[in-house]
Amino acid sequence: MNLKLLAAAFALCISPSFALIGIGFHYAPNFGTSMDAVQNEHLMNLSGSDADGKATSLGSVEYRHGSFSSLQGFGLKLWIDFLPIIDVEATYNLQWGSYSSSLTIKGPDGAIKNEQDIELEFDGVPFGKASPKFIAMNGDISITYPITCLPIIRPYIGGGITYYLSTPVMTTKYIKKYTDKITGDLQTALASGTVTPDQMKQLASDLSDELQDEGLNTNLGGHILVGVRAKLPIIPIAAYINGKYYFGIDYDSEVDASSFVMEAGVGFAL
Repeated sequence: MNLKLLAAAFALCISPSFALIGIGFHYAPNFGTSMDAVQNEHLMNLSGSDADGKATSLGSVEYRHGSFSSLQGFGLKLWIDFLPIIDVEATYNLQWGSYSSSLTIKGPDGAIKNEQDIELEFDGVPFGKASPKFIAMNGDISITYPITCLPIIRPYIGGGITYYLSTPVMTTKYIKKYTDKITGDLQTALASGTVTPDQMKQLASDLSDELQDEGLNTNLGGHILVGVRAKLPIIPIAAYINGKYYFGIDYDSEVDASSFVMEAGVGFAL
């Protein structure tokens, strides 16, 4: 029995605390990125003619969207530790924040006659069809350098390049680009203030298409990071936490971007 315990202790001591390669899943919120609330914005006046042919107001069309105060997020990380002196990490993060978005038709007395929430859809984007969401994605390639050679715990610093993608935000500038081109029955219905619920749904769908045609915002930036990874000998499970500071972020102008993201996760390591 004593020999078995001794052999196990010896194996534990000679086994490396850190894996040569690992893959992990992490929580990656961004608590600083936000979008301020936008109050009702006027889009157009609705007008017609009375029995005497005089112009008369039939009301107005207004747009409103809400806000978000932080981004939730998750990500994946692949790390390689077998290179001399330095390590390499590859990370993909997906973050999002929801906001409300709606069109409202008001009568000449200011009373709401029709209201329709707008759904946005982006092909190939997770959560792409739902209540409007601002979605940000980034891929990082990082070079890290271990600060010390402590057993079990591995603190490090580093940095690298980042590729950003993000969705545009629905704003009046996009809506006006579409409403200026409206023709046919919808134009007649808007002019007379008699837009039906089905026409409102079609208008919201067309606005989603208009925004999707703008495509995703993309740009290249960079980051610096400080992190620590922990792994017990023999057990092929590692835990890690990274603090990353990003530069070169170019989100939609409606979004106030934060530069700091935290990544905390666990992974399988060999």
